[in-house]
Amino acid sequence: MRMILGGIVLLVLAGIAWVRLAPHDTARWHQPVRFNQNTDFSGGAVRVAEAGPDALARADRYMRELDRTVVLAGSVQEGRVTYVTRSKVFGFPDYTTIEVRDEQIRAWARLRFGASDLGVNRDRLEKIPVFSET
Repeated sequence: MRMILGGIVLLVLAGIAWVRLAPHDTARWHQPVRFNQNTDFSGGAVRVAEAGPDALARADRYMRELDRTVVLAGSVQEGRVTYVTRSKVFGFPDYTTIEVRDEQIRAWARLRFGASDLGVNRDRLEKIPVFSET
């Protein structure tokens, strides 16, 4: 019985380590936002709004101030930035890509692991100043 319990504990620890240490595939996550309207789905959300002259810079400042969030790729100057935000307890990564295109700012937040994010990506997007003002 101890061996089975020990094996289960090792599997759980290995899973947690994988979630925290798995490399990011920048080419997979730093993609154009393909949606052109607000959309919610079980693993994330999309928000679209009219883009003022400094919309991406304002969104970038907000995202960089979030706890456990780093830039994965891109820049304001390029017109697209992708961020990784990790959950507090287990460190699950969520990816958020924000870009300005066709006079709109578009943000796409999605999870990497699991089937549902319980609305955390939607909530994060709705707190970005350029989306919370609309």
